[in-house]
Amino acid sequence: MFFDADGILRLIYDALETTTIYWPHPSSLSWEAGRLQYMYNRRAMLDSDGRFNSSDGWKFRSADFGMARQRIMRMDVDGNVRVYSLVEHESGMKLEVQWQAMSQPCKIHGICGPNSLCTYSRDSGRECRCLPGYTIVNPRDPSSGCELQFNTTCLQDECDFIELRHVEFYAYDVRLHANYTIDDCKWDCLRDNACLGFQYGYGLNQNLGISTYCCIKTWLQNGYELGHDHSMYIKLPKRLVSSFKQKTVGKSSFADCPPTMLTTITRSYEQNNDIKPLGIIMVFGCVIGFIEIVCIVVFWYFSTKQLSKIDRISYFPAATTFRKITYSELKKASCNFRDEIGRGGTSIVYKGRLSDNRIAAIKRLNVTSHHGEAEFQAEISTIWRVNHMNLIETWGYCAEGKHRLVVYEYMENGSLAENLKNGKLDWATLLDIATGTAKGLSYLHEESLEWVLHCDVKPHNILLDANYSPKVADFGLSRLFDRSDIGHSNFSMIRGTRGYMAPEWVFNLPITSKVDVFSYGVVVLEMITGLSPLSKNQANGEVELIEWVRSRVRELDRNRMECWVEKIVDPSISGKYDRTVIENLVRIALQCVEEDREARPSMSQVVSMLLHVRSI
Repeated sequence: MFFDADGILRLIYDALETTTIYWPHPSSLSWEAGRLQYMYNRRAMLDSDGRFNSSDGWKFRSADFGMARQRIMRMDVDGNVRVYSLVEHESGMKLEVQWQAMSQPCKIHGICGPNSLCTYSRDSGRECRCLPGYTIVNPRDPSSGCELQFNTTCLQDECDFIELRHVEFYAYDVRLHANYTIDDCKWDCLRDNACLGFQYGYGLNQNLGISTYCCIKTWLQNGYELGHDHSMYIKLPKRLVSSFKQKTVGKSSFADCPPTMLTTITRSYEQNNDIKPLGIIMVFGCVIGFIEIVCIVVFWYFSTKQLSKIDRISYFPAATTFRKITYSELKKASCNFRDEIGRGGTSIVYKGRLSDNRIAAIKRLNVTSHHGEAEFQAEISTIWRVNHMNLIETWGYCAEGKHRLVVYEYMENGSLAENLKNGKLDWATLLDIATGTAKGLSYLHEESLEWVLHCDVKPHNILLDANYSPKVADFGLSRLFDRSDIGHSNFSMIRGTRGYMAPEWVFNLPITSKVDVFSYGVVVLEMITGLSPLSKNQANGEVELIEWVRSRVRELDRNRMECWVEKIVDPSISGKYDRTVIENLVRIALQCVEEDREARPSMSQVVSMLLHVRSI
């Protein structure tokens, strides 16, 4: 960890054979990483409150900010920099991680050595696996990497490629080709004996108009799995390629062991001049095959005839794995849409019972406008891709003629908005709801394969099941991106609800996941105070909710004789609460609603802070 020549604090992998910077991300400009170049001083300090400040403008707060604890900031053996706090447990004092520079351990350079792929899962942690055709150098030290099992100087007709899906080897590109086909890239790599493979992907640089690209590599370092559709093609002798059967490698499907060579098994058979049994078998097989062909033709004919009866007004492109339900079935399940349980700007929600006796919520959208159809397409295209205990589970949809309906699980306790209005929740339940909602949004932003922005986080879209566990719902305004397009998030219109919308929407700034963080912060403040974000008739005059809470905190912070927590909490909410927990919850929410999006934490950081607050 060092200050570079431009005065920016960086993390560097410095080995005998190579030196590469990996934090902040080397492809990011300094201002994109929140850094200032060429400052006069080069200083960095972690103070006693858990606040870190660097002369290049980088700053953060530890998860237990403000608590009187002994802390240490160090670089660990895995190349990650972490802040630890000494926390007292029943078994004694232990160091707990309160902040770390790299949230994705596989993106730390050199962590698995050359010719090796880093994979990570919550269950097994980080693993280093050799690429096909390579074997590990030192089994006791995965960072030593892997070495070749073959000679790279093979003729063009002696080599071929295997594809590794969702894999990237960062940097060490000797050539970059724009708008190349895969065959063009293979030809270029085959001509170069030093080439070990090439990276192939889409949309490298929209400003240059590049639709496809490939990077020729003579060194395979920093390999890790991606969440989007890029592929790595490894050059191997054809004898090894055939042994792997050109298998497309998906997630966590690599093997450390050397390839098993295929050997042709030679069998000798005695010649038999009696061919009558063979003839009978052939005739029998032909008859069975003819019957199968007739059945397939009949089935195809009746299926086509049945589909022709369905009225298709518009094309529905959502490729989903959950069930498509007919309009007549949903009409029967809801008793002709009789029991209304909710209503929105472009939809009405009804309660129904499906044919398998499951109680469902059936959302019927008004698609007379282009906006209604777009909202339906967005919800279906998004919700089938996500799966988390704090996200609403969708069971099916209907796209039949002019009818557009979405069917999802029924939430017995309605929305958070209804429960806040009725004063049914106690403080313990509210804290559970805040934590669960944060976990659901964190999954959308950082754990799902695609990058999903909800864009309309508010109490009406947070539903509560029978146990008051929260589930984020209503993805009608959401946007789904490939993770390679995170830097190019553009929206054709403002999305969201007044009072919960981040300033980026108003000032036409780039939209990132921090818009959901802002909305989440407003929701938490509303839960604590019981006041609407647009309510201006408060005790301190016409002041909006966020500024009202900030002013109360600043005012009463100066007056240590009086605690500001009792002045802002909703008195109608029952149950005892821990003053310190609520105070920290308010500070987390105020950090989420900072006007500067760079000052807001990510949702994963919010989850970490909330879990720490609850453990106090």
